Amino acid sequence: MKIILTQEVSGLGAPGDIVEVKNGYGRNYLLPQGFAIAWTKGAEKQVTVIKRARSAREIRDLGHANEVKDQLEGLKVSLKARAGDGGRLFGSVTPAEIVDAVKAAGGPVLDRRRLELPGHIKSTGSYPVRIKLHPEVTAKFDLNVVQG
Repeated sequence: MKIILTQEVSGLGAPGDIVEVKNGYGRNYLLPQGFAIAWTKGAEKQVTVIKRARSAREIRDLGHANEVKDQLEGLKVSLKARAGDGGRLFGSVTPAEIVDAVKAAGGPVLDRRRLELPGHIKSTGSYPVRIKLHPEVTAKFDLNVVQG
């Protein structure tokens, strides 16, 4: 099945990419979740619009990605979350909350879909977070989750 991605899907591609996937994966997951649209000649024309929007939002080039990486790695990112006894959180920390914490710490605006978390963050402590800024540049910073 040929589809056009509308959002980044790890292991598959970026928005605007035309990819071939198995029928069940496309029909049962990618299309209903809004990660992709079915490929047609008319939809292929929409690819240019999607790619233009992506280029405006994306980090300009390798040099800019390295600048953002240096800025991120120098940050001390702290996130306050409600927690009970023993530091166990009520719920878990989401990528959107991490992006907001980075912005509040004086960092750049990031795309939450590019964050790579070490797993579900469900207790207080320090966690390593990676973010893919560019195909060749990955930044790492520590997220300190504190009881708030």
